[in-house]
Amino acid sequence: MAERMDVASARRKMKSPNIKTRKRALKALHDANKATRNKK
Repeated sequence: MAERMDVASARRKMKSPNIKTRKRALKALHDANKATRNKK
């Protein structure tokens, strides 16, 4: 996957019917949330 997965594209990809795409997007969202929680 060449595209960078930011929060906006991950949210968009969560609506995909493809299971692998949804799992990648969910992992990206979890990682983003984890990073913001650790920043505080």
